[in-house]
Amino acid sequence: EVQLVESGGGSVLAGGSLRLSCRASGALFDDSDIGWLRQSPGNECELVSIISSEGNTVYTEAVKGRFTISQDNAKGWVTTVYLQMNSLTPEDTAMYYCASPSGPIWRDQWFLPRAYDYWGQGTQVTVSS
Repeated sequence: EVQLVESGGGSVLAGGSLRLSCRASGALFDDSDIGWLRQSPGNECELVSIISSEGNTVYTEAVKGRFTISQDNAKGWVTTVYLQMNSLTPEDTAMYYCASPSGPIWRDQWFLPRAYDYWGQGTQVTVSS
């Protein structure tokens, strides 16, 4: 059974930092892309960042230069993906989800939440001004 478990959310002041972690287990993640998506009340779920099975990274424009995605032990049955978030703003306030598709997907599908089959329970990030 695939499990994605997020941690590291919390409340910070604008300009602060948080590091989210996603522990993924239950599948062979050698060929898996793993992403961070977020959703705030009244807004659609959106991709924040993704790290591909080849180690390539993509960021949504709003977080470029502030957020960094990384992964340890990309091979094997257990892997952890991190999202380092710096210079946070109130606009970053959202529930953050770790998610992964069940198989290979095209790059343009990375931005489509419906392309992801496995989701964590989410971790709340709240940034106050």
